[in-house]
Amino acid sequence: MKNKEAVIIGAGPAGLKAAKQLLEAGAHVTIIDRNKKLGGQLVKQTHKFFGSEKQYASFRGIDILEILVQGLKPFEDRLEILNETSVVGLYKDKVVACVKHDNFFKIKAKSIIMATGASEKHLPFENNDLPGIYAAGAVQTLMNEYGVKPGDKVLMVGSGNIGLIVSYQLLQAGVDVVALVEAAPQISGYLVHASKIKRLGVDILMQTSIKRAIGKDQVEQVEIWELDEVWQGIPGTERVLGVDTVCISVGLAPLTELLMQIGADVEYIRELGGNVPRIDFRYETSIKGVYACGDVVGIEEASSAMVEGAMAGIHAAHDLGYTVEDESRKLKVLQEELKFLRSGPHAAKVRAGYTKLEVKT
Repeated sequence: MKNKEAVIIGAGPAGLKAAKQLLEAGAHVTIIDRNKKLGGQLVKQTHKFFGSEKQYASFRGIDILEILVQGLKPFEDRLEILNETSVVGLYKDKVVACVKHDNFFKIKAKSIIMATGASEKHLPFENNDLPGIYAAGAVQTLMNEYGVKPGDKVLMVGSGNIGLIVSYQLLQAGVDVVALVEAAPQISGYLVHASKIKRLGVDILMQTSIKRAIGKDQVEQVEIWELDEVWQGIPGTERVLGVDTVCISVGLAPLTELLMQIGADVEYIRELGGNVPRIDFRYETSIKGVYACGDVVGIEEASSAMVEGAMAGIHAAHDLGYTVEDESRKLKVLQEELKFLRSGPHAAKVRAGYTKLEVKT
């Protein structure tokens, strides 16, 4: 078994920001991530961020990733990166069980920061296993990382920011977005994103969802229908659209399985995306020395994840016995930044969720 000081599980924006704070304080840090590259979702985000100047507003996600990675370079002597490594077990004595290239090993950590992020939610409908049906993240990976068009005619399901942004990226790639359907009565993402795709001729159909996919060996058509006030399909409103691809973007769910395994207190909070760990204002879970930040504690934008990661890193460094330079001021600035990011109307749901979780926003 390997003994490590600070272990961060997840190398997305929250994990990288946490690592930076720990390293600046003098800690030895091990980052574990199942992907080849650092960055989590940032590796495929070519759109420019909103948010605040401090959290790289107007920068593209891929450029933010480069900034975060460069920020770790001065500390490479105290930084270990275990990429292509899956965490398959997490135990109360802070033992982390890992698998890399079929090799199993265990790490004993003094401090653990969970920055595992979230997974995409699925949508049940008839024939939803036909080839040509993708989650939005998979479509972003195909287009933005590998330059591969997922199809020629796409139905987008979901009007959150991811669905709207991916629709625009599909249009930029020359793909025909035949329509976007949204089960809710209102668009859930930023209207500026919706306006862009409407101007380019995409029909946005509210209170409408996909009933079934049609095809033999792959998607050839889809049947959509309108929904009533209790989200049930209305017979007689069906329409058939000719598409070869369906892109599902119906939200994210926090990846809390490892936190459940370690025995941390976890609660279902609908406004935060699902099961989330109970944390205090220091981002420490109910397990002493185990912290959580980013989408694993509630689905938000990457800007908020970066702030949370920085705060978790500062608190973890303090608890390890390191002196964090100007700690109080840094935390106050970060807290104000987080409050600003959660101040708009789109963040009302998140604020309600954190109120239920009794976490200071």
